[in-house]
Amino acid sequence: MGFSPFQLHPKLSQGVREMGYVEPTPIQKQAIPHALAGKDVLGLAQTGTGKTAAFALPILQRLIPGVRGKLRALVVAPTRELAEQIHDAFRGLGAHTGLRSMTIYGGVGVGAQLAGLRSGVEIVVACPGRLLDHMGQGAVNLSAVEVLVLDEADRMFDMGFLPDIRKIVKRLPVQRQNLLFSATMPDDIRHLAHEILRHPETIQVDHDKALTTVTHALYPLPEGNKEGLLVAMLKGMDGGTVLVFTRTKRRAKKLDQRLKAEGFKAASLQGNLSQNRRKAALDGFRDGTHDVLVATDIAARGIDVSQISHVINYDMPDTVEAYTHRIGRTGRAAKTGDAFTFVTPADEDMVRRIEKHMNMRIERKTLAGFNYAARPAAAPSHPRHPQPQHQQQKKHHRGQGRGHGGPAGHGGHQRPAQRPSGAGSSHPPSQQQQPSQQQPARSPMSSRSHRPHRRHR
Repeated sequence: MGFSPFQLHPKLSQGVREMGYVEPTPIQKQAIPHALAGKDVLGLAQTGTGKTAAFALPILQRLIPGVRGKLRALVVAPTRELAEQIHDAFRGLGAHTGLRSMTIYGGVGVGAQLAGLRSGVEIVVACPGRLLDHMGQGAVNLSAVEVLVLDEADRMFDMGFLPDIRKIVKRLPVQRQNLLFSATMPDDIRHLAHEILRHPETIQVDHDKALTTVTHALYPLPEGNKEGLLVAMLKGMDGGTVLVFTRTKRRAKKLDQRLKAEGFKAASLQGNLSQNRRKAALDGFRDGTHDVLVATDIAARGIDVSQISHVINYDMPDTVEAYTHRIGRTGRAAKTGDAFTFVTPADEDMVRRIEKHMNMRIERKTLAGFNYAARPAAAPSHPRHPQPQHQQQKKHHRGQGRGHGGPAGHGGHQRPAQRPSGAGSSHPPSQQQQPSQQQPARSPMSSRSHRPHRRHR
């Protein structure tokens, strides 16, 4: 099939070829024709399914023949990282069209943003808060907007942006095309879709993809044993990249410090970081400088790193939707992944709700060799350095089994790799369900458990 049935403008087709797109993903196949026809679209899809191109290509096609120098397409996204990823997609796909895109978000100076708006860009990708600031100052003119995209609407709801979105929508022209994408459909998003969309075409692709491409496991334990279990798990891991979720910023920072003290190449992502430090943490996680990233739910919004092999819920999420979002960070773009959740007695109610949503019982496991009865150990005062042979082993494992993934929202099989992805993930060997006395099972990471392959060189 390819992209030829969409009859894209030749300049746009050239961008598609240069971006390495060969076959459209399922959501692109279904959504692009409706969007090209000018219809409103409600798309239910996980991150990593190709939804960015599903709205970027129709927007670029629509804007090519029209006037230039006016803001004609507005994309609203929950985080700076996602905004930048969408902006990169517009720049790549529209490289030969002459159309211009820019991002607007907080945490950076306003000077460059004001200059970009004055220059007359056609496409703006914005986070709600900073966009409202510019609107309040009269710095952005929305009167010519023809297309509105709300990307990851459920996450914007999670972050409390729905009132801001409604304020933005009120300032837009009544006659416009609307495209709304969301991984889940809670009642508030359903109501928002009803308010904004007009006779939409509903596209549902891989809506629960992460639930089927991820191996789930629960690790029951006392609250005080979490740090020790996480350290033991990571020591037994044989390659791959790990995203660890905590409930609070303070815990994320503390855990990051503990892992660094243990010699792991870790970083944290939480709300107190400056934009530069946040970007450095994410870039390091993408390029392999960091193997472990500790993050809170809010700080992790918009993370799009296709090679994540493991998600560890250090703290149980507050909702079933949050669990789906977290584990959706692994098992993406036709890959598989592992999701491990630490469970205390206080978490049992949420476990039941998650299992009901998944319509399955999640296996309970224990980590072989870990002393669940031991009192929590203090963090070492200095990072331990591995022996030379461990360095050689780590170098070997870091290079093993890396596949190639694509950029945000493009579908991993479409674009030649620009950085390593699909790190050699270690899948759990066959394990027995946890007995009532919590007899140790084999390591979930590798048969060579507790070998420290994640040390500083």
